Amino acid sequence: MADVSTAPALSGVLETALYVDDLPRAREFYAGVLGLRAMSGDDRLVAFAVAPAQVLLLFRHGATGKRVELPSGAIPGHDGHGPVHFAFAIAADALPRWEAWLAHCGVAIEARNAWPRGGHSLYFRDPDQHLVELATPGLWENY
Repeated sequence: MADVSTAPALSGVLETALYVDDLPRAREFYAGVLGLRAMSGDDRLVAFAVAPAQVLLLFRHGATGKRVELPSGAIPGHDGHGPVHFAFAIAADALPRWEAWLAHCGVAIEARNAWPRGGHSLYFRDPDQHLVELATPGLWENY
């Protein structure tokens, strides 16, 4: 019988999903500005490799609301609306390069934060107005 006295351990966040209006535009932003490599995609989604065992999924609004049956199983319907926030981890010494790169790409930095634990964050918007954060170590007690 399985131990049910505590929850089993999680080993990380595997996927982060964003819902976008223009999938080709969003794909170009995440590949061109953030340098992410698309692993797969079609007219409803693009899956980007972020780091080992970390995937950013971009879904076209309205393309995922219904359950999808696959030969391997099923994916329940899902969707999201409105600008959401998420953060990418970056090395502390990469912060100045990111600031210069974003300026070069014409991406406006909306805000900066120097956190009490020593971390720093840059905030900017993607083409769908999602708030993207680049954060250095020292933001959280576990990062």
